[in-house]
This record gives sequence, C-alpha cells and structure tokens, in this order.
Amino acid sequence: MKLRIKFTKHGPVKFIGHLDIMRYFQKANRRAQLDVKYTGGYSPHQVMSFAAPLGVGLESNGEYMDIEVNSLTSCEDVRDRLNKAGVPGIRIVSVKVLPESAGNAMASVAAASYTIRFREGCEPPFDVDCAIKKFLSQEQIPVIKETKKGVREVDLRKGIYEMRTCENSIYLMVDASSCGNIKPQQVIRALYEQNGCSLDDFSLLITREETYTVDATGEKTEWIPLDFVGTDTPEDIE
Repeated sequence: MKLRIKFTKHGPVKFIGHLDIMRYFQKANRRAQLDVKYTGGYSPHQVMSFAAPLGVGLESNGEYMDIEVNSLTSCEDVRDRLNKAGVPGIRIVSVKVLPESAGNAMASVAAASYTIRFREGCEPPFDVDCAIKKFLSQEQIPVIKETKKGVREVDLRKGIYEMRTCENSIYLMVDASSCGNIKPQQVIRALYEQNGCSLDDFSLLITREETYTVDATGEKTEWIPLDFVGTDTPEDIE
C-alpha cells in the first residue's frame, strides 16, 4: 500500500540537507513502528521517495514523501505516530493512501510555489511591482545555468507560471519538473539584473508554499497539490 505524506519544515532544520532528511525519516518511521515495506536483497532499505528536494536554507509548507507499507491502521494514526516520533521543525500535515496506478512523488512534480521575503535592510532598491510587470513582459529571459554536465543557457520565462507582489513579499510559481526545475533564487537574481542591481542570496527568506502535479482535463490544465491525488480512507482505493 502506497502512502503520500505531506510535511512542513521550519526553523533550524531548514539547514538540514536532503540526504539527512531522508535518513531522518528512515529513523522516524522505525521509531513510529510503522509497518514499512523494505526492498529485497542483501542490503534492504525502506521503499521511499521524495518530491522535489528542498534547497538548504529554505523553509516549506508543502514537502512530500511517498512510502510503501505492508499494513495500515489509519492515515490519522500514521500522522500522529510520526509527529510523536519527530523533532521540532518537522511536522506531518497529512497522510493519504495512493491508488496503485499513481506515480511516485518525484516523477509527479510539475510546479512549485514560493513566498519570497527580504531581510530587514535588504529590500530591493527599485519599485518591485513595476519591475515584475516589465520582467514578465519579456518573451524570453535567458540566463546561464550550471549543471552537472556543464554550463548552458536556459530561458526562465517559459517556466515562470505566476509572479506578483503580495504585501511585503513576492509570490512565485515556477516549473519544478525534472526537465525545468527553476529555482526561485534564479528568478529574483534575473529580476535584479534587469534593474541594474546585484543580488545577495543571503538577503532572501524563501518558503516553499506548495508542490504541484498537473491534471489535464479537456482543454483546461489545472495545478493540483500532490496530496490531492490520494484519499484518507484505504477502502476508497480500488
């Protein structure tokens, strides 16, 4: 049985990298005494996958992990057990049972939304609302991206789905798929450069708000949070 677990990450644990988060949940699952499924072979490990890894230093209200279990009491029980076995800063928000046909969390990711705030004294030296409108009016926003295979030029514009000011912050929704994977820092840096300024990454306070998959129904494409795929009740899964 596949479970999709949504969790938040706040406070000092935002400086814990993705590999350590994986190790944390492996231990938390054991402490919570979940009936987790293991792989076979000489070195068995828990059947587990995560959605888009979160960068070090970022907080989140919408992280996802998929696990497989051999048995299940209830989704609420799993949530409560993991929260009791957890640490401050990581909180399980929901647990959903996935249909067997559902893709894993990482393969399902299509987009992610962020709230970007600025540290006191590090506010942009330009009109942000006007700058964003001008920024999005461009047909292309070419930037240089460093990858494991080298340096290449990419177009940010086609991967920016929404960008606007919201009180004293910027709301941003971008491509987070394995093919696109736009980082919010890249977008803000390009915005600064368009206005003749340089960006210090340490001036940003970034929170991932949600991670989405895509649902194409007819002519309309909708962004759906990853936990909308499952159900709270195992009996509802065919």
